[in-house]
Amino acid sequence: MAALLKNIQINLNMFKVQSIFFIGILVFSLISCKNSSTLSYAPNLNKNTMPNYPETRKDTVWDDYFGTKIQDPYRWLEDDHAEETKAWVASQNKFSYSYLDKIPFRKDLRARIEKLFDFEKCSTPFKKSGKYYFFKNNGLQNQDVLFTSNQLNDSPTLLLDPNTFSKDGTTSLSNYSFSSNGKYMALQLSVGGSDWNQILVFDLNTRQFLADTIRWVKFSGTAWHGDGFYYSRYPEPKGNLALSEKNEFHTVYYHKIGTNQSDDQIIYQDLKHPLRNAAISITEDERFLVLSITESTSGNSLAVRDLSKKEAGFEWLVSSFENDYIVLGNVKDKLFIHTNKQSLNWKVVTVNMNSPKQQQWNTIIAEAKDVLDSVCLIGGKLVASYLHNASSLVKIYDLNGTELNTLVLPEVGTLVSINGTQNDTEAFYSFSSFIRPPTIYRIDLIDFKTTPFFKPKLADYDPDLYTTEQVWYPSKDGTKIPMFLTHKKDLVKGNNPPTLLYGYGGFNVSYLPTFMTSRIPILENGGIYAVANLRGGGEFGKEWHMAGTKEKKQTVFDDFIAATDFLVNENYTDREHLAIQGRSNGGLLIGAVITQKPDVCAVAFPVVGVLDMLRYHKFTIGWAWATDYGTSETKEGFEYLIKYSPIHNAKSASYPATLITTADHDDRVVPAHSFKFAATMQAAAQGANPMLIRIDVSAGHGAGKPTSKQIDEVTDILGFMFFQMGITPNAK
Repeated sequence: MAALLKNIQINLNMFKVQSIFFIGILVFSLISCKNSSTLSYAPNLNKNTMPNYPETRKDTVWDDYFGTKIQDPYRWLEDDHAEETKAWVASQNKFSYSYLDKIPFRKDLRARIEKLFDFEKCSTPFKKSGKYYFFKNNGLQNQDVLFTSNQLNDSPTLLLDPNTFSKDGTTSLSNYSFSSNGKYMALQLSVGGSDWNQILVFDLNTRQFLADTIRWVKFSGTAWHGDGFYYSRYPEPKGNLALSEKNEFHTVYYHKIGTNQSDDQIIYQDLKHPLRNAAISITEDERFLVLSITESTSGNSLAVRDLSKKEAGFEWLVSSFENDYIVLGNVKDKLFIHTNKQSLNWKVVTVNMNSPKQQQWNTIIAEAKDVLDSVCLIGGKLVASYLHNASSLVKIYDLNGTELNTLVLPEVGTLVSINGTQNDTEAFYSFSSFIRPPTIYRIDLIDFKTTPFFKPKLADYDPDLYTTEQVWYPSKDGTKIPMFLTHKKDLVKGNNPPTLLYGYGGFNVSYLPTFMTSRIPILENGGIYAVANLRGGGEFGKEWHMAGTKEKKQTVFDDFIAATDFLVNENYTDREHLAIQGRSNGGLLIGAVITQKPDVCAVAFPVVGVLDMLRYHKFTIGWAWATDYGTSETKEGFEYLIKYSPIHNAKSASYPATLITTADHDDRVVPAHSFKFAATMQAAAQGANPMLIRIDVSAGHGAGKPTSKQIDEVTDILGFMFFQMGITPNAK
């Protein structure tokens, strides 16, 4: 453990410059909370008084886009190391927390949310070398703990507790893999929610960490082969630019156990194309090494190396980026691939590696009306999860594509995950819905009998009091869009309950029914939680996705605005009791919607949003989003991006009460987006509705966020929402 703590400290030192400044902000914020009444610009909770925001300097920066000059007065906020930016962030956090802490029911609401979070959780078990492994959380642990057992019904023993990695729980286990011989576990650690990871090696027999340490890893798995593993990483960032510099030259390495990182062998490198990512994986028998190259968030080229042949190199099965190819596994010489090539709703094909040309590929599961969302090769079967009207439908096939069984799921919901090996006849899957937390089941792949393995129990929450209905509403162009509405079974229309509408609409991501503890306070206070399945997502295949990209991105915003209209026109709620929320690309959605239609709702939450559409591609991995957005580097891209880019379309208006949220270690969507948007909107906003920004400390884009920070964030978001709607929530 001493070696582990030493390695973690090295990682923490990498972010010392960034972290010290934000820790100072946290201290400053906490002090201000205690003395908020003495602040010269302390926000007033009087809804008739316009907030007196901290001053933000405007600069005279202009950019010329194909003859059009665009002002960027807050460009200086992109430099999060500048003293002026630090002072601005401190003042904004001080202002926001002094407002949030004055909400009268905040303490009681937090106590209720903490109680709701406090229930035992269990991940989907998996088997490695004859042993069972799974993660558990007793309820309020910041990070999940890894357990193991020899038999399924044995009392599990603790193997690894990530809560010991840092005092505040902000160092998380972001990825892991086991060697096939059952001796080692490679684990990736993230500090403060950053996408940057370091890889450590854990000896499963001695339960000690080895000296092996790999740094500057991002967007990588670990693929074990022999006495080492393959992984991908970027070059070490320069100076203090680790959290903002553009990520280039992703390279695949092989690390042999017991050696230094400097001795790692380069397996694949492309110096001609710096903006490509290289993902490496290996088949379960460790015979075929699979290389997937991407230029964006969709489409990949594919190469395979037969490791049973010493002199064999990578053989390119696909060299273009028009379609997606996911290798599921192999049976001897035959690879199974999940793809959308010439199949908008996806299919499964087989490739004989003795004759791998595409014209010789065989389709074994053909494209269907429903999207074939995911496929697993388990127990000599293909377990296929389809999206039927934005929820899971699971079918099981033999390896020739003959349908054997349809898995009976408890209700409309989502197959969250399924784990199993190719040579085992048992598997485990997790099922969730909007009203029920993930429940774990064991399935026998011989007779398909399913038995419960773990069912969570929540205190003071009865899922049977609630229901989820699916409605379809017309968008601006007449297209019917589905939306899930979750609420009490005895909901009566016309009472205008508090309603939170969530949306994303991008990158082929499907938003399916999943349980979120943070939504319970809305439901138990008679409210509605709504999720609109917007175009740009993947719920209905490639056409649905492409209908919300590039010059068609406005379609996504129209779909969402139409959802708000439906909720109001059908008497589910009114504008005064409607809140809207979206994360990341969904943060862009919220920013665009409120700048286009300021009277759309009462409350808005753009979370870690992409909000400067003219410059997003200049930071970290932003360049990879161009297939969905396009970029301002082209005249065509500039002309449609400038029409909806949130910070470029703010106008003098009365906006919804808005809480912008971001985090100091977000190196996916850098916080400069939210900084500039907050400054722009505070300057433009008229009226008494507050326009606040909440900057989390030692947190990133969302993954690995400790439970304590999740509870704090949920408290601030729901407290802000209820207060703006004039509702004092019932805190049981």
